[in-house]
Amino acid sequence: MRILLIHAKDFWYKAKEKAVDDADELTTDITEKAFENVLVIFTSVEESDEGDVEGVVEKAVGEIISVYKNVGAKYILVYPYAHLSSSLAHPKVARVVLEKLAQKLSKEIGEGLVHKAPFGWYKEFRLHCYGHPLSELSKHISVAVEAKRRVIEKKYFILVPEGVLLKPEEYKFDDEFRVLVEKEVFKKEVEGGQGRVYHYLRKFGFEWEELSDRGHMRFEPHATTILEAVSMYSWHTANSLGIPVFRVKGTNMFGLHAEPVRQHAELFGERMYEVKMNGDKFILRFAACYQQFSILKDWVLSYKDLPLGMFEVADSYRYEQSGELVLGFRLRRFHMPDLHILTKDLEEAKSITLKVREKIVEEAKKVGREYLAIYNVTEDFLNTNFNYIVELVKNEGKPVLLVVYPAGIYYWVINVEYIIIDELNRPREIATWQIDVGNAKRFNIKYVDENGNEKYPVIIHTAILGSIERYIYMVFDTIAKNERRGTPPTLPLWLSPIQVRIIPVSQEQLDYAIKIAQALLSKGFRVDVDDRNEGLGKKIRDAGIEWIPYVVVIGVREVKTNTLNVRIRIEGTQRVMTLDEFISLLEKEMEGYPKIDMTMPMLISKRPTLSYIQQLRGA
Repeated sequence: MRILLIHAKDFWYKAKEKAVDDADELTTDITEKAFENVLVIFTSVEESDEGDVEGVVEKAVGEIISVYKNVGAKYILVYPYAHLSSSLAHPKVARVVLEKLAQKLSKEIGEGLVHKAPFGWYKEFRLHCYGHPLSELSKHISVAVEAKRRVIEKKYFILVPEGVLLKPEEYKFDDEFRVLVEKEVFKKEVEGGQGRVYHYLRKFGFEWEELSDRGHMRFEPHATTILEAVSMYSWHTANSLGIPVFRVKGTNMFGLHAEPVRQHAELFGERMYEVKMNGDKFILRFAACYQQFSILKDWVLSYKDLPLGMFEVADSYRYEQSGELVLGFRLRRFHMPDLHILTKDLEEAKSITLKVREKIVEEAKKVGREYLAIYNVTEDFLNTNFNYIVELVKNEGKPVLLVVYPAGIYYWVINVEYIIIDELNRPREIATWQIDVGNAKRFNIKYVDENGNEKYPVIIHTAILGSIERYIYMVFDTIAKNERRGTPPTLPLWLSPIQVRIIPVSQEQLDYAIKIAQALLSKGFRVDVDDRNEGLGKKIRDAGIEWIPYVVVIGVREVKTNTLNVRIRIEGTQRVMTLDEFISLLEKEMEGYPKIDMTMPMLISKRPTLSYIQQLRGA
C-alpha cells in the first residue's frame, strides 16, 4: 500500500464519472464533501497487499494515527487514489481494503471523524495544504509475508478387508503393496530413470514441447489419435454410471479476486500457475472444478434433479517441480476428464461412490491392471463412517493404506487415490475420487429439498480413468510389463493409431487395396494403404514397427477370390477371410469403445519423405 498524507486546511471533492465497474454506489452524503483541518490519505492498494490484507491495514492504521495526532487534525479522509502505484490490486480487493482501513481508523479515533471518498470514481478536488513540515508525507506500507507450508499431522494405518486397523510396521506385505507403503509412510526414495514407457511414448509422438514452459507436451498425429480416443472414452465411462451427466466446456483462467476461487486456490499454494494482466491476477485451473461450479451455481436445482453429473475434459495446470517432471505422467499441463456428481446428502454420496469405485477398478482391469489404493480420510469421518470405509475396502478385496487427517483442514472428508506400480517399481497414481462437503457452500451451489428449503449438495469429484495422459501411461506401462513376459508390444485396437494396414503385393493390386481401405474407413476404422514402391517384406516389417494390429496383404489370389489375407499381430497368426468377416471381427473387438477419425492421409506415399515409419524405427 502506498499513501500520501496531506494535512489540509481545506479540502473539497466531487464525484464526476464512474472509472471502474466495481465502484462504490454513490449516495448524496458521499457524492460531494468539504472538510476543514483534515488529514487526507491518498491511498493506492497494491497487488502485494493481497497476501496479508489484515496485516497491511493494521500497519497502515498505526502510521496514519501517529501522523494524525502529531499534526492535530480534526478529521481523517481516506481518499482512493490509484496514481501512486503501477502495481495495483484488483478493484474488488482494493475496495475491501479501503473499507477495512476506514473502519479500523474509525474505531481508533471515534465515529464521525473518519470518512472515505467513493471508490472507483473520477473526482474533482480542491486542496489547501497547511505547508508545515509534517503536512506532506508519503509512506509505503508493506508486511513481510513468509511462505509457510502447512504442516499436517497425519496418521498411517493398514486397513484390511476384515475391518482391522494395523500399524504399517506390524503388517506383513507383499512386494507391490510394500513399495507403496515404504514410499508413502517411510518416505523411501524411489529410483528415477527412463524405462520402456518413455521410449514407447516418444515412438508414437508424445514429446516435450521445447518452445513452451517445461512440463508441457505436444502430440504428433499418432499421439493425437490416442489422446482423442481416450478423451472420448472418458466421456463414455462418465455416462455409464446410470445418472444424468451434462457435458460442458469452459475457460482455463479464473480471477483470484473471486473469493471462492481464492479460497480454493490457497490449498494448492505454490503449485498454482499465476497470470497477471491489466493489473489483475489470474490462476490457470488445476481441474474443471471452477468452471463447473460456476455453471452449477446458476442452475435452479430441485431434489428431483439429483443426483446429476457435470463433465469436461479440462486442460489443467499444476506447477510441478522441474526435477519431478515425467513424460506422460507428471506434467505441468495435462487433460483431466473431470466428473462432478451432485448428491442430496452424505448418505447418497456414499452410495454413489460405491458405483464410482467399481467403475474405476473395472476400467483398470480392461487394461490388464489391478490398483492399489490410498484412502485419505478425516478423523471425524473415520470415526462416524467406519463401516462404510470397511465396505469399500471389502470391495477392493485387498488391504489399503489408510491416511488419517485432522478434521476441517480440507473441503473433502474422504479422498481415494488408485495406484499402479510401474515397470521401474515406482508407485504411480492414476485414478481418484473424493467426497466434497465444502465447495457447494463456497461457490453458492444450492438445491431445493422436498420441503421447499434450500440446501447445499454434497459433491463427488472423480476422474474415473485418471488424467488422459496418465491413463495412456498406464496402457504403455502394461505393454512394457507384458513385453518382458514375451508378449509382442501391441496397443488395444481402439487405441491403435492405425488399426489396419492394407499392403498390395504390387501396383497391380493397388486399386483393390484402396477399395478395401475405403470400405473399412466408411465403417469408422482407421486404415491406411502402403502404396510405396518397396518390397513386401519391408512393408510388413514396417507395419510391425508401428505395432499395427491387423495387416492385410493383397495379392493376385486375394483379388481373384475376393478375400483378405489378414495377419493378426497379437496372435502371430494369418487368416483368410472375406471383407464382411473381417469387419465383424473388428466391430466385435471395438464394442464399447469410440471410433476416432484418422489424423494422417490414407496413402503412405502422401506423407513426408521422413516418414512415420522411419521416425518410429529410430524411436
